[in-house]
Order: sequence, then C-alpha cells, then structure tokens
Amino acid sequence: MATAPKATTPGPCDFPSTIVRATIVQASTVYNDTPKTIEKAGEFIAQAAADGAQLVVFPEAYIGGYPRGYRFGIGVGVHNEAGRDCFRKYHASAIVVPGPEVDKLAEMARKNKVYLVMGAMEKDGYTLYCTALFFSSEGRFLGKHRKVMPTSLERCIWGYGDGSTIPVYDTPLGKLGAAICWENRMPLYRTSLYGKGIELYCAPTADGSKEWQSSMMHIALEGGCFVMSACQFCVRKDFPDHADYLFTDWYPEQHEEAIVSQGGSVIISPLGKILAGPNFESEGLITADLDLGDIARAKLYFDVVGHYSRPDIFNLRVNDNQNKPVTFVSKSVKAEDDSEPQNK
Repeated sequence: MATAPKATTPGPCDFPSTIVRATIVQASTVYNDTPKTIEKAGEFIAQAAADGAQLVVFPEAYIGGYPRGYRFGIGVGVHNEAGRDCFRKYHASAIVVPGPEVDKLAEMARKNKVYLVMGAMEKDGYTLYCTALFFSSEGRFLGKHRKVMPTSLERCIWGYGDGSTIPVYDTPLGKLGAAICWENRMPLYRTSLYGKGIELYCAPTADGSKEWQSSMMHIALEGGCFVMSACQFCVRKDFPDHADYLFTDWYPEQHEEAIVSQGGSVIISPLGKILAGPNFESEGLITADLDLGDIARAKLYFDVVGHYSRPDIFNLRVNDNQNKPVTFVSKSVKAEDDSEPQNK
C-alpha cells in the first residue's frame, strides 16, 4: 500500500494524498484453452505487481473468451449441428464460480499482493454469464458482478444477471465496482453504482471503438470517480479457425496479423484527465498513479447522488434480490397437541 504525503508544509487545506497504482492488462484470451489463459494472466499480474501495481484489471470475458465474430449457427428458425458444437466448446472454456480456477486467481492475487478484477465467462449449469470477478490482495474471493444486459447476439448465448450481483466493495484502495461493456451506456445502472459510492470504476469491455473513449470520459466526470476501461487486443490468428466467423469490418484485411479487437484501454481521472492510454496498437500494460484526492476535488462542483441530485423529483429504486427460476420450499409440520391443558 503506497501513501505519498505532500513534501510541502501543510496549509489550512492541505492533507496527505493517497496514491493508488492501477494497471490494466490489455491482452487476448487463449481461445479454447482456459488453463493457458489463466497462466498468461498470471504472467501479466506478476509483471504489473513488479511495477508496483496495487489494482489489476482485465478485459471483459478474458477467461473463456469474448466470442467476437462467432455466429453459433444462429438465425431465425435456423438450427444446425456446427453451431451447437461451437457452443459446446465455448461452454467448456467457461468456469464455475466459485471453483478451482477462481482459487487459482485468488492465489495469484495473494502472491502478488494486488486487488484483482477479472473478466470471465461463468457457467452455472448450462447457462453462461459474462462476469467480473473480484479478489483482495490477501487472496480472498470477494464476489462477482454478472452483466445484467447482454448486447445484441450475446443475448442468445449468455444469461442475464440480476440485482443481487451489483457489488461495490469498500477496500483499502477505495470503493471498487464494475460495469461491463455496454452496461456503461445504461444511466440507471451507473446511478446504482454511484449510489453505492463507487470510486474505482472498472469497465471491462469488448468495445475498442474510438467513440468508446467519449463514454469513459463522460462517466469519469459524471461519477466523480476513476474509470479504468480494459479491452482485449486481438489479431485474427488469436482465434480458432472457423469458416462461419464474421469479424469486424474495421479492418478488411484477411491475413492472420489483421487486428480484430483493437484494445483502446484507458485510465481517466474524476477531473476528466487521461492518465494512461488509450493503446490501440498492441498487447501490454496500461498503468497510472491515481490520486484519490481528485475525487473530492471533482465533487466540489458536481456530486451526482449528493448535492447535485434532486431526490424530490428523481428517484431510482433498485431490486437487489436474487431471482431464481425454481424455488423449493420445505415445510416442517409439527403435530398439533389437542390435549387439554393440565392444571398445575
């Protein structure tokens, strides 16, 4: 834990500033090979920790893989064996939470003494969820956030999270939470995070567009929080060969080094300053020192759920109950005692 008091003599408004070093890992999944993906993650985590990182953030669906270009043979009224088999392999790459892979990630966090936010494909039975996993620097699995609204064709292969997994963790580094990809475009979801006091706002994503940068800038200013957007950098050869894939048309080249996901990972301060990134060129680490004092500096003028709110006009109600499709209710039946009370 690094604290950096100011060297100057404190004035009436001078206080020590807490500095947190945060690192984004911009890297590709090893598709269809979860053990190698986790091994690769471990190498990046160790590299980040060696550079002093206290918080390490990975992209959306890093474990299991974001299925960019996959079609799973899906069309209206269309079903085929190739699509089913593709989903079978994708399902096999997902992980159970908690489970052995979660234990390995927790150990990596402990060994490197970092808080870790990991994008993963979670399987619960045969339904998949796009999930962000949270770990403490002591190696404790804190919990998860399941993406509440998959985008477009994602809805055919991923389930929907509910309000029971919208956590914001109060950590020694700051209040930590996440919004995955286009959840960041949902004003009410963002407001629920602001209502929980989020300070370290993680945005694992698969959106590597230049326009995405504008959304991240807006959220940092709106929420008065540090925004860390992590996106994979992938080229065509990172993906398994499959004739049915439909890759993005940003780059029409068909050779194996053609960029498919261009990254763009970035770290932005509550004052709207870009602290690191965006990187649109390669895999690698994006690191910045976050001065937590900037949160108060930003909220002097605008606190979206504080002095700049109007709860007499606007109000958000969040259902944070877990919604289950099947509930079993067991009732213990106690035999009634119909005997007459005894006189004592």
